[in-house]
Amino acid sequence: MTQPSWSSLLRLPPGPVELASFDTRATPGFDGKKAEGEAALHELGPVISDLQERLFAAGRSGGDQRLLLVLQGMDTSGKGGTMRHAVGLMDPQGVSIRAFKAPTAAERRRGFLWRIRQALPGPGQVGVFDRSHYEDVLAARVRKLVRPAVVEGRYDAINDFEHELVDAGCVVVKVMLHISADEQKERLAERLENPAKYWKYNPGDIDDRRLWPDFQRAYEIVLERCNTEAAPWYLVPADRKWYRNLAVTQLLIEHLAALKLDWPPADFDVEAEKARLDAS
Repeated sequence: MTQPSWSSLLRLPPGPVELASFDTRATPGFDGKKAEGEAALHELGPVISDLQERLFAAGRSGGDQRLLLVLQGMDTSGKGGTMRHAVGLMDPQGVSIRAFKAPTAAERRRGFLWRIRQALPGPGQVGVFDRSHYEDVLAARVRKLVRPAVVEGRYDAINDFEHELVDAGCVVVKVMLHISADEQKERLAERLENPAKYWKYNPGDIDDRRLWPDFQRAYEIVLERCNTEAAPWYLVPADRKWYRNLAVTQLLIEHLAALKLDWPPADFDVEAEKARLDAS
Protein backbone atom coordinates (compact mmCIF):
# COMPACT_ATOMS: atom_id res chain seq x y z
CA MET A 1 0.00 0.00 0.00
CA THR A 2 1.38 3.39 -1.01
CA GLN A 3 1.97 5.76 1.89
CA PRO A 4 0.14 9.09 1.59
CA SER A 5 2.33 12.05 0.72
CA TRP A 6 3.44 14.38 3.47
CA SER A 7 1.63 17.17 1.67
CA SER A 8 -1.67 15.32 1.85
CA LEU A 9 -1.15 14.37 5.50
CA LEU A 10 -0.23 17.86 6.64
CA ARG A 11 -2.45 19.92 4.37
CA LEU A 12 -5.14 21.68 6.32
CA PRO A 13 -8.61 20.75 5.08
CA PRO A 14 -10.86 23.62 3.96
CA GLY A 15 -13.43 25.02 6.33
CA PRO A 16 -13.52 26.17 9.95
CA VAL A 17 -10.39 25.50 12.04
CA GLU A 18 -10.13 24.58 15.70
CA LEU A 19 -6.45 24.46 16.58
CA ALA A 20 -7.08 22.72 19.89
CA SER A 21 -8.24 19.66 17.95
CA PHE A 22 -4.77 19.16 16.40
CA ASP A 23 -2.22 17.29 18.53
CA THR A 24 0.97 19.35 18.76
CA ARG A 25 3.00 16.19 19.59
CA ALA A 26 1.66 14.11 16.72
CA THR A 27 4.00 12.73 14.03
CA PRO A 28 1.83 12.15 10.95
CA GLY A 29 3.71 10.31 8.23
CA PHE A 30 6.36 8.91 10.56
CA ASP A 31 6.06 6.21 13.19
CA GLY A 32 9.68 6.12 14.38
CA LYS A 33 11.36 7.70 17.38
CA LYS A 34 13.61 10.75 17.65
CA ALA A 35 16.86 9.01 16.67
CA GLU A 36 15.20 7.45 13.64
CA GLY A 37 13.69 10.79 12.65
CA GLU A 38 17.05 12.52 12.86
CA ALA A 39 18.63 9.76 10.77
CA ALA A 40 15.85 10.08 8.20
CA LEU A 41 16.46 13.82 7.98
CA HIS A 42 20.17 13.24 7.41
CA GLU A 43 19.39 10.89 4.53
CA LEU A 44 17.24 13.55 2.88
CA GLY A 45 20.15 15.98 2.58
CA PRO A 46 21.36 14.79 -0.85
CA VAL A 47 17.78 14.54 -2.11
CA ILE A 48 16.76 18.11 -1.34
CA SER A 49 20.17 19.41 -2.41
CA ASP A 50 19.81 17.82 -5.85
CA LEU A 51 16.29 19.17 -6.33
CA GLN A 52 17.28 22.65 -5.25
CA GLU A 53 20.28 22.66 -7.58
CA ARG A 54 18.00 21.75 -10.48
CA LEU A 55 15.79 24.72 -9.59
CA PHE A 56 18.81 27.01 -9.32
CA ALA A 57 20.16 25.80 -12.67
CA ALA A 58 16.78 26.34 -14.32
CA GLY A 59 16.71 29.90 -13.01
CA ARG A 60 20.18 30.57 -14.40
CA SER A 61 18.97 29.26 -17.76
CA GLY A 62 15.91 31.45 -18.16
CA GLY A 63 13.33 29.51 -16.15
CA ASP A 64 10.88 31.43 -13.99
CA GLN A 65 10.14 28.75 -11.36
CA ARG A 66 10.84 29.61 -7.73
CA LEU A 67 9.61 28.51 -4.33
CA LEU A 68 8.54 30.56 -1.32
CA LEU A 69 8.40 28.93 2.11
CA VAL A 70 6.30 30.92 4.56
CA LEU A 71 6.92 30.00 8.20
CA GLN A 72 4.43 31.16 10.81
CA GLY A 73 3.99 30.12 14.42
CA MET A 74 3.87 31.33 17.98
CA ASP A 75 7.10 32.39 19.70
CA THR A 76 9.50 29.43 20.23
CA SER A 77 7.61 27.28 17.70
CA GLY A 78 10.90 26.77 15.87
CA LYS A 79 11.07 29.02 12.83
CA GLY A 80 14.80 29.54 13.37
CA GLY A 81 15.43 25.87 14.08
CA THR A 82 13.57 24.90 10.93
CA MET A 83 15.78 27.19 8.89
CA ARG A 84 18.94 25.72 10.41
CA HIS A 85 18.00 22.05 10.12
CA ALA A 86 15.67 21.89 7.11
CA VAL A 87 16.44 24.90 4.92
CA GLY A 88 20.09 24.50 5.96
CA LEU A 89 20.29 21.30 3.91
CA MET A 90 20.21 23.40 0.74
CA ASP A 91 22.96 25.41 -0.94
CA PRO A 92 22.96 28.94 0.55
CA GLN A 93 23.62 30.54 -2.83
CA GLY A 94 20.16 29.43 -3.95
CA VAL A 95 18.32 30.46 -0.79
CA SER A 96 17.13 33.89 0.33
CA ILE A 97 15.89 34.33 3.90
CA ARG A 98 13.96 37.30 5.21
CA ALA A 99 12.83 37.80 8.81
CA PHE A 100 10.05 40.36 9.12
CA LYS A 101 9.81 42.58 12.17
CA ALA A 102 7.38 45.42 12.82
CA PRO A 103 7.12 47.63 9.70
CA THR A 104 8.73 51.03 9.72
CA ALA A 105 6.68 54.19 9.30
CA ALA A 106 7.87 54.45 5.68
CA GLU A 107 6.83 50.85 4.97
CA ARG A 108 3.41 51.38 6.50
CA ARG A 109 2.79 54.31 4.19
CA ARG A 110 3.39 52.10 1.15
CA GLY A 111 0.83 49.43 2.07
CA PHE A 112 1.31 46.21 3.99
CA LEU A 113 2.33 44.09 0.99
CA TRP A 114 4.96 46.50 -0.36
CA ARG A 115 7.86 45.24 1.75
CA ILE A 116 6.81 41.65 1.11
CA ARG A 117 7.07 42.15 -2.64
CA GLN A 118 10.59 43.55 -2.25
CA ALA A 119 11.70 40.33 -0.52
CA LEU A 120 10.30 37.77 -2.94
CA PRO A 121 12.73 35.15 -4.31
CA GLY A 122 13.97 35.54 -7.84
CA PRO A 123 13.86 32.85 -10.56
CA GLY A 124 15.58 29.66 -9.43
CA GLN A 125 15.60 30.72 -5.79
CA VAL A 126 14.08 29.22 -2.66
CA GLY A 127 12.82 32.10 -0.55
CA VAL A 128 12.06 31.75 3.16
CA PHE A 129 9.93 34.15 5.17
CA ASP A 130 10.42 34.03 8.94
CA ARG A 131 7.03 35.54 9.72
CA SER A 132 5.43 37.27 6.77
CA HIS A 133 2.49 39.30 5.46
CA TYR A 134 0.36 37.24 7.83
CA GLU A 135 1.59 39.29 10.77
CA ASP A 136 -0.55 42.08 9.32
CA VAL A 137 -3.67 40.06 10.11
CA LEU A 138 -2.34 38.28 13.21
CA ALA A 139 -0.47 40.76 15.40
CA ALA A 140 -2.44 43.59 13.82
CA ARG A 141 -5.70 41.93 14.86
CA VAL A 142 -4.68 40.85 18.37
CA ARG A 143 -2.88 44.06 19.31
CA LYS A 144 -5.44 46.24 17.52
CA LEU A 145 -2.76 48.01 15.50
CA VAL A 146 -5.26 49.00 12.81
CA ARG A 147 -9.02 49.28 12.55
CA PRO A 148 -10.94 45.96 12.33
CA ALA A 149 -12.24 46.93 8.88
CA VAL A 150 -8.65 47.26 7.64
CA VAL A 151 -7.74 43.80 8.92
CA GLU A 152 -10.89 42.40 7.33
CA GLY A 153 -9.91 43.71 3.91
CA ARG A 154 -6.45 42.20 4.09
CA TYR A 155 -7.52 38.55 3.90
CA ASP A 156 -8.77 38.94 0.33
CA ALA A 157 -5.75 41.06 -0.55
CA ILE A 158 -3.46 38.27 0.67
CA ASN A 159 -5.34 35.64 -1.33
CA ASP A 160 -5.13 37.77 -4.47
CA PHE A 161 -1.41 38.38 -3.88
CA GLU A 162 -0.66 34.68 -3.45
CA HIS A 163 -2.68 33.76 -6.56
CA GLU A 164 -0.61 36.30 -8.44
CA LEU A 165 2.61 34.68 -7.22
CA VAL A 166 1.50 31.19 -8.23
CA ASP A 167 0.38 32.39 -11.67
CA ALA A 168 3.85 33.91 -12.13
CA GLY A 169 5.60 30.57 -11.49
CA CYS A 170 6.18 30.73 -7.75
CA VAL A 171 5.32 27.69 -5.64
CA VAL A 172 3.99 28.93 -2.29
CA VAL A 173 4.42 26.57 0.69
CA LYS A 174 2.77 27.99 3.81
CA VAL A 175 3.56 26.22 7.07
CA MET A 176 2.16 26.91 10.50
CA LEU A 177 4.37 25.41 13.20
CA HIS A 178 1.77 24.32 15.76
CA ILE A 179 3.13 24.41 19.31
CA SER A 180 1.32 24.00 22.63
CA ALA A 181 1.30 26.59 25.41
CA ASP A 182 2.95 24.09 27.77
CA GLU A 183 5.79 23.38 25.34
CA GLN A 184 6.32 27.10 24.78
CA LYS A 185 6.58 27.61 28.54
CA GLU A 186 9.25 24.89 28.78
CA ARG A 187 11.27 26.44 25.96
CA LEU A 188 11.10 29.90 27.48
CA ALA A 189 12.16 28.47 30.84
CA GLU A 190 15.13 26.77 29.18
CA ARG A 191 16.23 30.08 27.71
CA LEU A 192 16.11 31.69 31.15
CA GLU A 193 18.15 28.87 32.69
CA ASN A 194 20.89 28.81 30.06
CA PRO A 195 23.14 31.89 29.69
CA ALA A 196 23.97 30.74 26.16
CA LYS A 197 20.31 31.26 25.27
CA TYR A 198 19.66 34.61 26.94
CA TRP A 199 20.05 36.28 23.56
CA LYS A 200 17.04 34.33 22.29
CA TYR A 201 14.80 35.47 25.12
CA ASN A 202 12.44 38.39 24.66
CA PRO A 203 10.51 39.70 27.71
CA GLY A 204 7.68 40.52 25.31
CA ASP A 205 7.11 36.79 24.85
CA ILE A 206 5.58 36.65 28.33
CA ASP A 207 3.21 39.46 27.42
CA ASP A 208 2.15 37.54 24.31
CA ARG A 209 1.54 34.39 26.38
CA ARG A 210 -1.20 36.29 28.19
CA LEU A 211 -2.78 36.80 24.77
CA TRP A 212 -2.50 33.12 23.80
CA PRO A 213 -6.25 32.56 23.25
CA ASP A 214 -6.47 35.71 21.14
CA PHE A 215 -3.53 34.65 18.97
CA GLN A 216 -4.92 31.14 18.57
CA ARG A 217 -8.22 32.58 17.39
CA ALA A 218 -6.44 34.95 15.01
CA TYR A 219 -4.55 32.00 13.54
CA GLU A 220 -7.76 30.02 13.14
CA ILE A 221 -9.28 32.85 11.13
CA VAL A 222 -6.16 33.09 8.93
CA LEU A 223 -6.05 29.35 8.38
CA GLU A 224 -9.70 29.36 7.36
CA ARG A 225 -9.80 32.51 5.26
CA CYS A 226 -6.47 32.13 3.44
CA ASN A 227 -6.40 28.38 2.79
CA THR A 228 -6.77 28.35 -0.98
CA GLU A 229 -6.23 25.73 -3.65
CA ALA A 230 -3.38 27.78 -5.11
CA ALA A 231 -1.66 28.38 -1.76
CA PRO A 232 -2.93 25.98 0.92
CA TRP A 233 -1.81 25.87 4.53
CA TYR A 234 0.17 23.00 6.02
CA LEU A 235 -0.13 22.43 9.76
CA VAL A 236 3.04 20.91 11.23
CA PRO A 237 2.96 19.67 14.85
CA ALA A 238 5.97 21.40 16.41
CA ASP A 239 6.32 20.19 19.99
CA ARG A 240 8.83 17.59 18.77
CA LYS A 241 11.65 19.55 17.13
CA TRP A 242 13.04 16.55 15.25
CA TYR A 243 9.66 15.85 13.66
CA ARG A 244 9.13 19.49 12.76
CA ASN A 245 12.44 19.55 10.86
CA LEU A 246 11.70 16.28 9.09
CA ALA A 247 8.17 17.29 8.10
CA VAL A 248 9.16 20.67 6.63
CA THR A 249 12.02 19.05 4.70
CA GLN A 250 9.65 16.47 3.27
CA LEU A 251 7.20 19.19 2.23
CA LEU A 252 9.97 21.07 0.44
CA ILE A 253 11.15 17.93 -1.32
CA GLU A 254 7.66 17.07 -2.54
CA HIS A 255 7.02 20.56 -3.87
CA LEU A 256 10.42 20.79 -5.57
CA ALA A 257 10.00 17.31 -7.09
CA ALA A 258 6.58 18.28 -8.43
CA LEU A 259 8.27 20.87 -10.66
CA LYS A 260 9.78 17.94 -12.60
CA LEU A 261 12.89 19.92 -13.46
CA ASP A 262 15.61 18.35 -15.57
CA TRP A 263 19.10 19.73 -16.02
CA PRO A 264 19.15 22.53 -18.62
CA PRO A 265 20.68 21.46 -21.95
CA ALA A 266 23.99 22.94 -22.98
CA ASP A 267 23.75 26.17 -24.96
CA PHE A 268 27.10 25.45 -26.63
CA ASP A 269 28.63 22.67 -28.76
CA VAL A 270 29.77 20.13 -26.17
CA GLU A 271 32.03 18.18 -28.50
CA ALA A 272 33.68 21.34 -29.79
CA GLU A 273 34.36 22.47 -26.24
CA LYS A 274 35.85 19.09 -25.36
CA ALA A 275 38.19 19.45 -28.35
CA ARG A 276 39.16 22.95 -27.31
CA LEU A 277 39.86 21.75 -23.78
CA ASP A 278 42.04 18.87 -25.02
CA ALA A 279 44.00 21.32 -27.13
CA SER A 280 44.50 23.85 -24.36
